[in-house]
Amino acid sequence: MKSQIASHHPERGWSPTPLPSSPDASLVLVFGGSAYVDRSEPFAQLQRAYPGAVLVGCSTAGEIVDARIEDDTLAVAIVTLEQGRVRAAQRSIAGSGDSARIGAELARELLAPDLAALFVLSDGLAVNGSELVAGINSVVPSNVVVTGGLAGDGSRFARTWVLHDGSPRTGVLSAVGFYGSSVRVGHGSKGGFDLFGPERRITRSTGNVLYEIDGKPALALYKEYLGERAAGLPATGLLFPIALRASSGAEKSLVRTILAVDEATQSMTFAGDVPTGATVQLMRANFDRLVGGAIEAAEQVETPDAPRGDTLSIAISCVGRRLVLGERAEEEVEGTLQALRPGTRQIGFYSYGELSPYADGSCDLHNQTMTLTTLSEA
Repeated sequence: MKSQIASHHPERGWSPTPLPSSPDASLVLVFGGSAYVDRSEPFAQLQRAYPGAVLVGCSTAGEIVDARIEDDTLAVAIVTLEQGRVRAAQRSIAGSGDSARIGAELARELLAPDLAALFVLSDGLAVNGSELVAGINSVVPSNVVVTGGLAGDGSRFARTWVLHDGSPRTGVLSAVGFYGSSVRVGHGSKGGFDLFGPERRITRSTGNVLYEIDGKPALALYKEYLGERAAGLPATGLLFPIALRASSGAEKSLVRTILAVDEATQSMTFAGDVPTGATVQLMRANFDRLVGGAIEAAEQVETPDAPRGDTLSIAISCVGRRLVLGERAEEEVEGTLQALRPGTRQIGFYSYGELSPYADGSCDLHNQTMTLTTLSEA
């Protein structure tokens, strides 16, 4: 496998110029600022430069290029597989209620006996990430690695895009299938937020909308913890996610981040399901543990055979982590790159949700994690 990286600035254009030569490119991954939804020419240039490649990508809350973080640019990886192959599928989504169905449809379209992995990119606002993952998991066998992320729009939460037939569009879900016995896909996902306050029980919810905790209006209770920061919701909610467990005795804990609040119903909408009967506990940032968690995610990545040729790391970190880390945010992308195989290139984005197995097995939706997907051939 061979991978090359390029970037595009809305005023300065492409770097390097001209774009790297790769006549046999298999896949072009593009992560960029949400404003690129109104700028079609850079995507057309990529299609002309790599006419035989599958072109996929999404909007971000910050672009990752090796150990750098950029804003309002395009980060591009050009991947050439020597033996493996790729296919892509896209669907439009009208609302979160269609998430499971569309996830299953994408998985069925890409399912094949030699399918090794799925990489999924989704609209970040119109989807229920938990239901999307459930739909995918209902179709693909457990030996197929499923990773990916939800598109971002900084801390604005206004509009996100995903590439559909080479053009950036809102309300789109996309998946890429990697095929062949040579393909090696590794994954790792870790957090770093600390728990605080009592563990409470969800007493009323519908899907990813939370209405009551311990019989009290969820939003009012949440605001008590945020204090003055409550005026900045939903953006300030990224700093205080919740830990979700199926029950008080469950070992597995997933993190959920707020996407929207509704003052009229005193409810909060999350990136994934918050089931009635589950237990929740507030979380807050610990700077050193966030950076340490990112490095642990890189150390968690394993592939069964030594890769031949390049290794590409796709880093997807939650926008909440970036807001918390501030000027220290580059420490986590520097840490992941240093912990991976020497010579690994890295591209990625800050997201509204991360898709990855919890450790092994089926995929889960995560929030506030650094999630890595490594791609190579053996």
